Amino acid sequence: MDRLNILYESKYGCAPVSVTPLTGSASNRRYYRLVSEAGCCIGVIGTDARENNAFVTVARHFHAKGIKVPEVYAVSEDMSAYLQEDLGDRVLFDMLVAARRGNEDIVKVEALLNKAMAMLPAIQYDGAEGLDFSVCYPQPSFDRRMVMFDLNYFKYCFLKPSGLEFDEVRLQDDFERFADDLLKEDTDTFLYRDFNARNVMIYGGELYFIDFQGGRRGPIYYDVASFVWQARAKYPDALKERMLGSYLTELARYRPVDRKAFMERLDLFILFRLLQVLGAYGFRGLVEHKANFVTSIPAAISELKSIAHRFSAMYPYMTQTLERLCNLPRFEEIASDGVLEVRVSSFSFKKGMPYDPSGNGGGYVFDCRSIHNPGRYEQYKKLTGRDEPVIRFLEEDGEVFRFLEHVYGVVDPHVETFRRRGFTSLMVSFGCTGGQHRSVYCAERLAARLREEYPDIRVRLIHREQGLDKVL
Repeated sequence: MDRLNILYESKYGCAPVSVTPLTGSASNRRYYRLVSEAGCCIGVIGTDARENNAFVTVARHFHAKGIKVPEVYAVSEDMSAYLQEDLGDRVLFDMLVAARRGNEDIVKVEALLNKAMAMLPAIQYDGAEGLDFSVCYPQPSFDRRMVMFDLNYFKYCFLKPSGLEFDEVRLQDDFERFADDLLKEDTDTFLYRDFNARNVMIYGGELYFIDFQGGRRGPIYYDVASFVWQARAKYPDALKERMLGSYLTELARYRPVDRKAFMERLDLFILFRLLQVLGAYGFRGLVEHKANFVTSIPAAISELKSIAHRFSAMYPYMTQTLERLCNLPRFEEIASDGVLEVRVSSFSFKKGMPYDPSGNGGGYVFDCRSIHNPGRYEQYKKLTGRDEPVIRFLEEDGEVFRFLEHVYGVVDPHVETFRRRGFTSLMVSFGCTGGQHRSVYCAERLAARLREEYPDIRVRLIHREQGLDKVL
């Protein structure tokens, strides 16, 4: 904080009266609002001097070009901290969410979305003119290395954690062809990379753009795909078409526009951007277990499902893999009809904990490994806890009944409380060594009990290792 105080005093001639931490993005940068009678600004502390330098350099370049970005007021000598213009707190994406709840004028918000798209060509073309791309972070251009980085990011951070089996060599072959196609057109334009409604501020009735420090030299299609097909925004098709129209009208001021050819190229980048986003959601959600990223996955999967089939002739194995991924029950949208859904799962501890699509991170995991294991005996090895011989083995032993009585004593009051409070999601999981016998039996018994005792809730039964997912 001393660095920001020194910068503030150098600009305003006094110390700030108040310093308020602000909610940051997914990066490691920390933001503060510094205020005194002399003025108000945003202080930023970043851990990567190269990234900070990219933001400062591009911001100053854009500002000189008349592009609406926050003005940079002061920068520390070691490039670890800087002050920038305070643009308030109104974010275009937040206005969209409020409009859908009836708290903002949806017509006004859609007009702002169209305006943002109409302003994009100036960023891409005017912003690129005279810019020293060597300062861009982490790379100066959209090249093969960066394409393969994002495709592998998707593969290792989303596809593999999803549990879907696939042929890595065949997928890599299609990735290589996909990269060839993405890189066919070479342009001297600015690729914003994170151009979406979350990075558009409304200040003084004008639109301002933030978080462009990841920008670089690259194709114009990427940013169009990033904004219009932003998964969390869920724009209806008619609005997508209007935003595209606004963009193409302004684009014609910079280059001839062949709409058919443009749309063919754009489709490639829509697919690429969705894979990049799913990689990020996978890392932040499935690996780091951050709830807001987990809950964003179904929307991105829905967008992917709507476009993947278009590439079956170009990248057959990749398309087949993506379509199988989109059909995994775990990535379905959670029901939003106000009914409590209890997800009862069986799983193998060897293969990791079950995925929680609600992002709540709560519920229960019961370890069934203290119960006598039918899987030790040859005659039961190919059966599951749904088969009569295994059921008879477990019930004649009797251990499972004492175990389940304790489970019911914990879960029943929880369900009753969640129903009363209007909650819509609860997860109860049973794990054992193979996810085949004891956990399957226990999940079956609890699901049947809940279905009988609480007919007004939805009970979803999932046997992960058997690939079974059904609503009772």
